[in-house]
Amino acid sequence: MNSKIPEDLMERAYQGKCTKEDALQLLEVPPFELFRFADKLRDLAVGDTVTYVVNRNINFTSRCIGTCGFCAFRTNNGKVLSIEEIMEKVREAEKANATEVCIQGGLLPDVGLDFYQGIAETIKAEFPEMHIHSFSPMEVYHASRVSEIPVKEALRKLKRSGLDTMPGTAAEILSDRVRKIICPSKLRTSEWVEVVRQAHAAGIPTTATMMYGHVETPEERIDHMLIIREIQKETGGITEFVPLPFMPYNNPIGEKMIREGRYATPGLEDLKIYAVSRVLFHGHVDNIQASWVKLGKKLAQFSLHCGTNDLGGTLMEESISRSAGASHGEMITVDELEWMIHGAGRIPKERNTLYRGVEFASGNVRKMSGCGAYE
Repeated sequence: MNSKIPEDLMERAYQGKCTKEDALQLLEVPPFELFRFADKLRDLAVGDTVTYVVNRNINFTSRCIGTCGFCAFRTNNGKVLSIEEIMEKVREAEKANATEVCIQGGLLPDVGLDFYQGIAETIKAEFPEMHIHSFSPMEVYHASRVSEIPVKEALRKLKRSGLDTMPGTAAEILSDRVRKIICPSKLRTSEWVEVVRQAHAAGIPTTATMMYGHVETPEERIDHMLIIREIQKETGGITEFVPLPFMPYNNPIGEKMIREGRYATPGLEDLKIYAVSRVLFHGHVDNIQASWVKLGKKLAQFSLHCGTNDLGGTLMEESISRSAGASHGEMITVDELEWMIHGAGRIPKERNTLYRGVEFASGNVRKMSGCGAYE
């Protein structure tokens, strides 16, 4: 392994110009040297504040016509929640002081855009201040095809109906070679990129995710991040990057891996992914989120010293990762999140989906648990 990070590589990182070759080289340096460098860039970008959002996941159905080999959530005959059942969950979220609902579900064969618009419009009619962070690029693409309208028009309609932001899921690995293996019926790399670009053009910011640790190569992981970086340089519409380690349980891709003696990614490899993403995205995407559901709470806490600055949400009802073998819970309290952040020597701060402080109508920032620093 190389003994240190070259000066010219570090200078490119400070300038936001790291290359694919730089990233691959960083994977070979001693891990804690990489972590220290990523942590320094984190400090330059966002300081010592670590954020989280009070939110609720709502999966309206597990029924799906997709054929993704990594999915442990899909069923052929799962229930589809009614609008009223969805609203009951939104009301529970509001009572728990959630500022965001994240609504996603399987792809239903004959369900077009009206279904998604109806969800958004009903939520906004009762809770106009609730942030709707919903409907993946795949869902939007599917609904536009069912409704026989362009993606651009579908996004405009969703925006008018109350959609505030979109999760940048369904990205998996942005390599058509990989996608042909793990999700052959899903939208192609170029189609995913175009939906996200069109969302940003319509005034709908998105997150960006990467599900790694299955059939992709290290080079394909880096290519994925560089595609995200190019989108951000063009649109500025990405709020955060969320690396998601693949859960290899209860799904065909994972079962094949386990038969071959390969399991979930080692924790050290996960931390290196977070650190490299911080380096590659420096100057472009400030927020790198660690998934406590995927990593576990202790490793997520340690990742705060490896380049991450956000621990995601309270979730309240996480079911997709749990189906694939995640065993770290389906919700977390604000108090525990803040305890984790303090334990890492950082300053907790509740945020909203757009990484702004949460305020009451009076203009005072909400203080959830009496600890931490708030603007």
